[in-house]
Amino acid sequence: MNKSKDTMSSSTRPQSLGPVEMIRWVWTQLTSMRTALALLFLLALGAIPGSLIPQRSQSAMKVSDFKQAHTVLDKVYEPLGMYDVYTSPWFSAIYLLLFASLIGCIIPRIRVYWKALRGRPARIPSRLDRLPEHRLAAPVGITADEGLERAEAWLRKRRFRVERTTLPDGSAGLSAERGYLREFGNLLFHLSLVFVLLGIAWNNMLGFKGSTILVEGQGFSNSITQYDEYHAGAWVDTDNLSPFSMKLKQFIVKFETGPVQRGAARDFRATMDVTDEQGTRSDLVRVNHPITIDGNKIHLIGHGYAAHVTVTDGKGDKAWQGPVVFLPQDGNFTSSGVIKAPDARPERLAFQGIFLPTAPEQGMMGQSLFPDAVNPKLFLNAYHGAPKTETGKPENIYALDTTGLTQFKEGDDVLRFMLKPGEGYTLPDGTGTVTFDGWSRWSKVQISRAPGLPMTFGSIAASILGLCLSLFVRPRRLWIRTRTNDEGTAIEVAGLDRADARTGLSEHVDELTAAATGTATEEKK
Repeated sequence: MNKSKDTMSSSTRPQSLGPVEMIRWVWTQLTSMRTALALLFLLALGAIPGSLIPQRSQSAMKVSDFKQAHTVLDKVYEPLGMYDVYTSPWFSAIYLLLFASLIGCIIPRIRVYWKALRGRPARIPSRLDRLPEHRLAAPVGITADEGLERAEAWLRKRRFRVERTTLPDGSAGLSAERGYLREFGNLLFHLSLVFVLLGIAWNNMLGFKGSTILVEGQGFSNSITQYDEYHAGAWVDTDNLSPFSMKLKQFIVKFETGPVQRGAARDFRATMDVTDEQGTRSDLVRVNHPITIDGNKIHLIGHGYAAHVTVTDGKGDKAWQGPVVFLPQDGNFTSSGVIKAPDARPERLAFQGIFLPTAPEQGMMGQSLFPDAVNPKLFLNAYHGAPKTETGKPENIYALDTTGLTQFKEGDDVLRFMLKPGEGYTLPDGTGTVTFDGWSRWSKVQISRAPGLPMTFGSIAASILGLCLSLFVRPRRLWIRTRTNDEGTAIEVAGLDRADARTGLSEHVDELTAAATGTATEEKK
């Protein structure tokens, strides 16, 4: 007795899953539609931080500023990869799982759809009167073949797939079906999502994006050392970039001078001399109208002013000469910048300044009154200090590290001075001079390659098409059966929609009945 109980208990005890069963169970869970929707929701949710938090792929400088301004949040964001959301391990894991889930969902459905596409329309039900729409026409003076021929012509005209059958009771009938594009649209939508993911992955692995600032008259050669910012995919060979160069000949900006929207930008144009394997040519780059060089897109993404400055040291030697980029701070291009002369002797020199393209006539500094260079002025603070040992560590050219520097003073006040184009200023104690030689415009240029972009855009367009097909195509089945007796031929018609909330089924059944019995009007025909 006890032995019997032990046998029963062991037979009813749940068995643990083996490796194969466990893999099959995991795959079943992963490829369910519920899991795919959950992963899609997680992917959209995970992309939100990428639009709210500065990303290194967009601007390393903004990330640096954010880290300095939010030191507490930085301790959380950095370990979680919030500054590189789209390449972080957790986002990549969701991305890959969604990719696998979509493929697992689609492949079985494609097989089922292919069988349905090659199969016959659904056979005639034995009880047509139980269907949602049913009509029974009284015996009419036509033969069964005549009624079926008229019904078949009507159905084929409306793109139904039709099959004539003979039922076991000897009656003849038609099975008709249409709306196969609905499931095709559904599959197209899901397949397009897979190709969207493939296109994004292609861009992430083989695409790159970099930017540099070009002052009028300066050139750029497509080498990794020439970029101010550069972000590339894992499979990009940065040692073998496309060989080309370009030179910014002129950057033209036009601003609104009338009373309405005064100061609004009206036109941006950059004239470039481009040299590639095909030779040298002149190209015009405009906003939203990039040029293409060997598959690389060249965009204009920013502009501003550069002050041309000459700095001489206490020995009378030129410690710095050339353009200095000033970054805009407002819509009227009040711009800030830094001038560094680390080779000046006997003391190194540095300057912090504000460039106003249209400065007020009176007052020190202030803000620009208009974005165009109507009355340009340069306002500077000066620093001096002992020569600094070169360490090779890169520095931010737009920020001044005042460690080891002392600000010049005029009495008890900080020394500040203003320069107009062509004017110079002699620093105290014979430490040097600074001259404002003039100004020019600069343009920030973005060079990028996105090989997966056509696939991504094409897939998005295909997904929209598939969504429209799945929403607007009506999968519908119609059946007609004839019964012949001494009184004539009776016509029985019924219809069924394979999707809810569809209209027009009742009208189709009425029109088919009228067509089969020969009572349809010319309009209905």
